[in-house]
Formats: sequence, structure tokens, C-alpha cells
Amino acid sequence: MELKGKKIYFLGDSITEGVGASDAEHCYVSVFGKLSGAIVKNYGISATRIACQTENLTTKEPDLSFVNRVDSMDSDADVVVVFGGTNDFGHGDAKLGTFESRDPYTFYGAMHVLCEKLINRFPNADILFMTPLHRCSEDEVSKENGLPEETNLAGYVSIIREVAEFYGLPVLDLFSTSGLQPKVDIIKETYMPDGLHPSDAGALRIALRLMGFLQTL
Repeated sequence: MELKGKKIYFLGDSITEGVGASDAEHCYVSVFGKLSGAIVKNYGISATRIACQTENLTTKEPDLSFVNRVDSMDSDADVVVVFGGTNDFGHGDAKLGTFESRDPYTFYGAMHVLCEKLINRFPNADILFMTPLHRCSEDEVSKENGLPEETNLAGYVSIIREVAEFYGLPVLDLFSTSGLQPKVDIIKETYMPDGLHPSDAGALRIALRLMGFLQTL
């Protein structure tokens, strides 16, 4: 795929928003736009998750989950990149559910709903997922909110791959191919100082991986 001039829109969480980078210009989305010549739009919002949250049914707070934000994205994208799941693992309250579920309050169900919403809103676009990066807490047995984990981060990565494959959507597997594992001291220091969010160097790594992947499509 020729990237120059393409409209490439990004749906994500704090990493897409740019947390961890020194400024907005060093966020991986901005770096990708500069290097590729693509026209990028950043729809990243910190602390958001792919799945809907049951706590919002009680608090009545707006649920900014990915599945609820698709319809607010401009619909003229040539490519849509979805990068999430780490917050579903880290502090989401949605159960994993099953592959058959279409309940957006489960992770499996939300992945299905998200894929179908994206396909309907962007029927002529290339839609792809990036799997979560490794994080220092990826094998914790309880979430930041105290809820027990049903699986580790690798389990969420597997679900993203499985559901995306069902819809024939390509997956850039950063969990397996980014070269970023913050449990290794030099990697954490250089690329992910807080054990989760990429630094400027980490953002550049993601942008380059994404460019190389898209150029193969």
C-alpha cells in the first residue's frame, strides 16, 4: 500500500493519545504521519477500553469505550487502525465472555461489535488492529480496581487476534513483534520508562513497525 496522501485514522487509548511521549509531535500517530506522508487523525482517549463498562450503568457517566466512539469518527478514512485492549486487562470490569457473544459488556462481544461497527462505517477502508504491547504488570492476578483477572494480557491479545481473523481483518501483532518488553531493564529505560507507555523512542518504534506492516497490504 502506498501511504502518502492516504487518510489514516487511529482509534485508541492513552498510548494513541500520546501519553509517555515528550509532546504531541512525538506521539506515534504524529510520527507515523510525518514519516509516511499520510493524513492522520488521532481518536485516542486515555484510560478507555474496547469493551463497555458495567460501572457506567450505575454512575451514569459517559462510556467512552471504543465501541461507543466509532460513530463519532469521520467516515472518509482510507485506513483505520485500532490499538487497544491493555486497559481492558488493566482496569476494565467487562468479563471475557465467549466467542459467540455479541454483548459489548464482554470483551469477546465488544470485539465483535467493534469490528462490525467499523466495517459498516468504513466499508471501503482497510481496517486493522494492533495488539497491546507487553507491560510490566501483564501477569498480575488482579486488576487495578481490585477485580480478579480471568486471564493475563496474553489472553486478551489472543482474543483480539481470534476475532479480527474471523472478520478477515489484518493484525499487527506488537505483542510478538515490537521488540518491546519492559521487564528487560534496558528496554524499559529506553522505550517504556513507566512500564507501559512508550517514550519518544518507543513511539518511533511503533510508527516504523506500522509503516512496514501497511506497506505489505
